[in-house]
Formats: sequence, C-alpha cells, structure tokens
Amino acid sequence: MSVDFKTFVEVVGFVTDVRKPVLIRGRHGIGKSEVVYQLAEKVNLPVVERRASQMTEGDLVGLPSTDGNTTTFNPPDWFKECCNEPRILFLDEIDRATIEVRQGIFELTDSRKLNGHHLHPDTLIFAAINGGTHASQYQVGEMDPAELSRYTVFDLEPTKEDWLLWAKDKVTPVVLDFITQSPGHLEHEGEFEPNKVYPCRRSWKRLNDCLDKAGLLKEWNATLYPLALAFVGMEAAVDFQQYVKDYDRAVTVENIIDEGQIDLTEDFGVNEHTAMVDKIRGSKYVYEKNEMTEEQIQNVAIYFMSLPSEIAVLLWQVITDSGEANTIALHRATVDGESVAARFVRMITAD
Repeated sequence: MSVDFKTFVEVVGFVTDVRKPVLIRGRHGIGKSEVVYQLAEKVNLPVVERRASQMTEGDLVGLPSTDGNTTTFNPPDWFKECCNEPRILFLDEIDRATIEVRQGIFELTDSRKLNGHHLHPDTLIFAAINGGTHASQYQVGEMDPAELSRYTVFDLEPTKEDWLLWAKDKVTPVVLDFITQSPGHLEHEGEFEPNKVYPCRRSWKRLNDCLDKAGLLKEWNATLYPLALAFVGMEAAVDFQQYVKDYDRAVTVENIIDEGQIDLTEDFGVNEHTAMVDKIRGSKYVYEKNEMTEEQIQNVAIYFMSLPSEIAVLLWQVITDSGEANTIALHRATVDGESVAARFVRMITAD
C-alpha cells in the first residue's frame, strides 16, 4: 500500500521514536530526499547524506590501522559524526550499491553499529530507493527479505496536491498554474521508453529555476521551448510554451477572489471554468485553509452564482475543503437577493 506525503509525515515519527530505520521507496523525482530534509528541519537535526551507489566498502567501514598486535578500523568522518552527535543519517540509492556496501549497511541497520563503532543513541537512519512497485523500470538490485526486514518500509506515492502545496512558495506562479490546470504533465505515470525525456516533479522545479533566473517567464520567448524540451520532454514542453504565450491573458485566482473581476470569465466555457476552479483548489485559500474576508466570500458567491450547475458544485466542494469558516460564510451569502445555499440545494436535488 502506498502513502502520500501527509500520511508519511504523520506516521513516520512513531518509527523514529523507537530508533528503527526507515526505507522510502518510490519513483524518481517525487521528493524522497526532500521529505527527509523536511523531517530533519522538523526535529532540528542536521542531515548526513551519503549516496550508497557511489560508495566503496572502504567508504562505508573505514580504513584499517594496526598497533602491531591489533587491527582496528578507523571510521570515516561522516560516520564518526553520526556516532558523536545526533544526526539524521540518510543513505540514498542503496539498491544501486555494490553487494559489499549493502552487506555493511545490513549490519548498520540491524545493530546501529559498524566495526564496533556505535551510532549516537539519538541518530536516526533513513534510506531511499527507486524500487518497490516501480522497480522494473530501473536498473537496480533487488533487496532480499532479510534486508527489507531491517527497515520499516514506506512506498511513497505523493499526490499532485502534495506537490502543489510544496511548490506554492518554491516555483513561479506561471509554472504552478500550468500544473494546476494540466496535472497530467506533472509526471509520467506509464511505462518509460528508453532514452526519452519525461517530466517529473524534480524536473519541473529545475526548469522553473532555469527560466526564472534567465527572466524567460516574464514574457514568451522562443528560447523557452528548447529549454522546456530538455527538462520535461516534448509533450509537456509543447503545452507549456503555449500556456506561457497566453498567460498574460489568463484570469487569476486573485482576479476572482480578491478583486471580484467576475466579468473576466464572461466568455468562459466549461473547460475554462473547470480550470479556474482547479486554480482556486490549488490556491492558498484552500491549501492553507485561510479564512476569507467578507468581501472575498462575496466575490466567490458572485462567481458561484454565475457558473453552470456542474461547475458550481465543484466550486462548492473546493470551498468546503478550505475550512469550516469559509463554508459557513458562503452558505450564508446572497447575490441580488438570492441565497447561495438555496441554489446549491436546487442543484443537488435536481433530476
């Protein structure tokens, strides 16, 4: 069974409280490393990250020294740090490591020590792999039952809403709005063709940073398409460049909720209204459950009353997700003497 980010963050603390190792499995680019760093910030512990795929046996267990009678292994600096002070030890790509390194990690996850050197009692162990249900798409080694039994295993499958919430203050509005309206472009969910570029959550963040630094998101530029093609592949790049072309003419959530410019949606069809409701779903009012002002609620009410019934129901559900205060306020709102609640009842009871 897969878990989303919210569930993972809620339950993983019960595992780390008893100092058991955690293994995160999932597709590339979904934020496995990111969630470890978020947890580290939450518990106020520095992260010591090692890529097991790049380690030799000596990198893990250290180098031997002798006093003439006894040979001991001197631990590498990163491991000594985790022994001396509380840390989060994050071992990434362990299913791409050599068998010798994995056997060393076996001892570490089993007994929290290597060659007699014990981890600090408050050091936490996290590991990550691209295996699990998606293992067949990656050139990785299989982990046998004995290895897996040393971990508490979480198959991470974040939702699109997880990414939108994470990205709201990390990517530009144009990228955020594009993914909100075209969530199918966030990542490829089918089989991968060899050597073909596909979008993923990580590649969208990297494309955003590249375009933002170059100033290419302020207005459409012919350079945008080849850059997008390189980061997220052809299908996503084609739609994204067209979206950026039209972005200046796009109606924003702020236009509707903050400014009450409902007239901007007069020529909208069902698809455009659905996209606008999706934008509202991805906005701070819903994700952060921000309580709206009386004026903002009235603007939402006016927009609600202007919508076709099937879209109005979607908007009602979105506002319900934004919190009890907003739901009650919208329920009580009226537009030109007509109750919003009365229209909602008519819609859901209509044949």
